[in-house]
Amino acid sequence: MQLVTQDKIGLLLGPFASDAVIATSSVAEKYQVPMIQGGGASDQIYSRGYKYIFGTLPAASKYFESTIDAMGKLSPPVKSVALLYADDAFDVSVAKGTRELLGTAGMKIALDERYSTNASDFASLLARIQSSQPDAVLVAGHETEILNFIRQAKSLNVSPHAYSFTVGVPSADFRKALGKDADYAFGMTSWLPSATLKDDYFGDAAQFEQAYKKRFGYEPDYHAASAVADVEAYVKAIEAAGSTDPAKVHAAIAKVDFDSLYGRVKFEAKGQISLPQTVIQVQNGNVVPIYGGKGFMEKPQYPMPAWNKR
Repeated sequence: MQLVTQDKIGLLLGPFASDAVIATSSVAEKYQVPMIQGGGASDQIYSRGYKYIFGTLPAASKYFESTIDAMGKLSPPVKSVALLYADDAFDVSVAKGTRELLGTAGMKIALDERYSTNASDFASLLARIQSSQPDAVLVAGHETEILNFIRQAKSLNVSPHAYSFTVGVPSADFRKALGKDADYAFGMTSWLPSATLKDDYFGDAAQFEQAYKKRFGYEPDYHAASAVADVEAYVKAIEAAGSTDPAKVHAAIAKVDFDSLYGRVKFEAKGQISLPQTVIQVQNGNVVPIYGGKGFMEKPQYPMPAWNKR
């Protein structure tokens, strides 16, 4: 609030994590200051009818959409699923949407459990997974939680055919932390550094990836690309408005439509862009694109072998 009321900031870039975006966007709405953000995806952000919040992440409720579609086409196909999720706004939205997607796909929910954010002990949940014997486990949580989950799953030898996680898999830190134990994990991403994604500022996404890695020492994930799209959307809107006046820029943001290294940026009426998720998997320490809107891109390593047989 201080940025708007005391520092008189008229254009805002949003924070990371849905709970923070929900809180700060209420301030932006109250004072009619536009906010563009690439750190929160909870459906709750956009369900309140706010006019001053814009976002570049896909809807949380659809995060597992491409994963579930792919799972139905695997051999053997996934027929039953355990769903675990943290108790924050993003992960609750993911779980709500995932239940509906699983129902549409005809997959049985063998276990549906909510856990406390920042949980470190998953032994009891893993025991319940072991007893319910699902074909796949879907986890909506935070990277530290998922690291703990995988380490404990290994120690208890809990080995369904597949694991998939909302976060972690695209991250170099995640793969470094787990080493070979990251292999076989599925995840999703709204962005891959393809040279086909052209950009007015970096050339294309592949060039951006190289520039990013040279500067920071690790590969960018979709959060970095989304953040770039946020800034570029402001640039396009300010140029179109010919002004930095909040009201004029706000009107221009609603009309932006351009290709970026992240993908096409065009905000829907509720303030969010629509991008499909690509299913990815860690194979031999590398992130491999597995499944997108046009079907399988690479061969998945599936079923996942038991931990004690790797």
